[in-house]
Amino acid sequence: MSTEKGRIFREAWIAGVTKHYPGEPKRSYIAPWEETPDWERESAAAVYQQVHDFVRATRGSTARLSREQKGQFVALCWIGQIYRHFEDPKPSYVASWQDLPDWQRETDADIFERIEAEVDGSGM
Repeated sequence: MSTEKGRIFREAWIAGVTKHYPGEPKRSYIAPWEETPDWERESAAAVYQQVHDFVRATRGSTARLSREQKGQFVALCWIGQIYRHFEDPKPSYVASWQDLPDWQRETDADIFERIEAEVDGSGM
């Protein structure tokens, strides 16, 4: 997996948490790339690639999706990674969209839009 793509995902996550989290976020939420666990780095790169491929496969028609739909896509891809890395994850790690806190839903939508802009801007 591409480290660069994972870093872009992580940067978008940190920016979203910083913007949307009510109060002071947990240190692990905003830890820099170098302090992020290997499984999480690998997952960030994988989800980046899934969003990238989805945007490319639709030839940019993802611009017509709502922010909620974009966020749901990121959340579902992330849940897939959680199941990949954890045999019996905590329920909060695999929560349904409607059960996620607002800050996390907004952050997931921001992540999608950041990756979407990367695809549109560079054709990666």
